[in-house]
Amino acid sequence: MTSIAARLAATDRLRELFPGFAVSALVAATAQFLSDHYGAPAMLLALLLGLALNFLAEDGTRTAPGIAVTARSVLRLGVALLGARISVDMLAGLGGPAIALVIAGVILTISFALLASRFVGRGWRFALLTGGSVAICGASAAMAIAAVLPKHEKSERDLVFTVLSVTVLSTVAMVVYPMLANLFQFDARDSGVFLGGTIHDVAQVVGAGFSISPETGETATLVKLIRVSMLAPVVLCFSLVIRQMGLADQDAEKRPPLLPGFVVGFLILAALNSLGLIPPVLADWASTFSRWALLIAIAAVGIKTSLGRMLEVGPVAVILLVAETVFLGVFIVTGLHLLG
Repeated sequence: MTSIAARLAATDRLRELFPGFAVSALVAATAQFLSDHYGAPAMLLALLLGLALNFLAEDGTRTAPGIAVTARSVLRLGVALLGARISVDMLAGLGGPAIALVIAGVILTISFALLASRFVGRGWRFALLTGGSVAICGASAAMAIAAVLPKHEKSERDLVFTVLSVTVLSTVAMVVYPMLANLFQFDARDSGVFLGGTIHDVAQVVGAGFSISPETGETATLVKLIRVSMLAPVVLCFSLVIRQMGLADQDAEKRPPLLPGFVVGFLILAALNSLGLIPPVLADWASTFSRWALLIAIAAVGIKTSLGRMLEVGPVAVILLVAETVFLGVFIVTGLHLLG
């Protein structure tokens, strides 16, 4: 009887969640279709379409519960699956100095965000969210970091603003940065390090790199994946520091675990891939599934967020994100000149 009751409860729960998930998946599919045909970033389109459907997340609607769960759970699955693309061999192929430059860029950009946010009156949560997204991998990092930050009344708004902003900045960089690489007279390898070390999102890194040459594209993608590999340790450090300083949610049921499950999944998949236990075909499937999971999740996050509330963030937040992007770019360029 207990087993039957549990199955019935699970079925009822799935029925409750399905409409919201279906709407989020439909928005993601529409965004991908538009991206394929018109060239705009799919993440950006999913966010904008989601914002237009905010009424579907209002209390009392059939879609609200599923949208809330999709924005949280599907997101974490997508981040965990990113680990299937990371391996130790990938890191060794680039060389010590370049790896050190990329890692230093991640750490210093987050530190710069924390420092700069104090001068513009923004809190540490917003600094970690924006700094981490700029330093690591754009929208994916923003969503992963948001999952471990203590929640407050503006959490969803700040996340949508960050994802929207870094996606727009990344698209601009995809066009402008190859011209800067030519202006700085970088060779193919240095151009790849520059593009992969500074552009926020993976898709835009690939587009910018291969617009110069195949060698630049391959190097840029490799460097970008090294930044992606920093996601797990950075999120873990954030989680540890938040707990140590007593800044986590006080409610034990809401308090995130010491090592979030999606970070554990990311690390396990990265370790398996490093040992050669994940076939290339399976890694490609995991990458595709991850991209779709993140796209569906960000569509759900967009639906949950009111455009009016998002605009309350103000111009100072935009200036902070641009400053973080410029800081990372200047640091990587300076480092390349010193290493050269």
